[in-house]
Amino acid sequence: MAQQATPVRRARLGKALGPEPTAVSGVVLLLPPGDEVSSRRPSPMRATASVRTLGRRLGRAGREEGLVTHVVHYRYRGWNGGEAHLAHDAAWAADEAVRRYGDVPVCLTGLGMGGRAALRAGGHDAVNSVLALAPWLPAEDTGTPLEPVKQLAGRRVLVVHGTHDARTDPELSFRLAARAKKANRDVCRFEVHADGHGLTQYRDEVLALAENFVGGALFGRAFSRPLQDAFAAPPPLGLRMPLAAGFGKSLRR
Repeated sequence: MAQQATPVRRARLGKALGPEPTAVSGVVLLLPPGDEVSSRRPSPMRATASVRTLGRRLGRAGREEGLVTHVVHYRYRGWNGGEAHLAHDAAWAADEAVRRYGDVPVCLTGLGMGGRAALRAGGHDAVNSVLALAPWLPAEDTGTPLEPVKQLAGRRVLVVHGTHDARTDPELSFRLAARAKKANRDVCRFEVHADGHGLTQYRDEVLALAENFVGGALFGRAFSRPLQDAFAAPPPLGLRMPLAAGFGKSLRR
């Protein structure tokens, strides 16, 4: 009996979160967390659950302006060293967004290892902004090359990290942001005091900050004063900007 060929794994975009606008003018691609090493296929339900709330919030906020949000379903659960599978899948997803919607701006939005993928794939021509939430980044004292940042030039970049994150090191995201800021002034980073990896203690504030950033980056809405100050401030001030309790209440319509 002939041996069947192993099917080729392919990344894919999940269904749009919420009603899809009639005319799409901006895309958020949501990159879920992953593992450092794994050849297993991610669970679609688990992946979607980790970023669904954020995706729906952003979709509702930007629907009138033509925003659509999709979860990226990876081929593999792991980054897998030099293969950088999650970053390649993020770049594929940006290609797919262009194929579906045409020449519209894309914001790569990732959590954990998905944050690393968003930052790494941020140089894609369609990407104009990157939002990295509690990004997993490799330690800098292992003899491996530093995580690249030059690809972020010309993009708006926001990093958000809890100061008590025990799963991904907030100091590593600060160092990456500091290096990126040298090549791109449109980089800022917010610290969520005493919050952990899931950023759940100040979830409403984090969601409001993400909404404000995406609206400004994709559609030219006014950034809040804290975001303006963070972008304008020299390091380290704009890279250790505290996210104030209650952020976003004054932005509600």
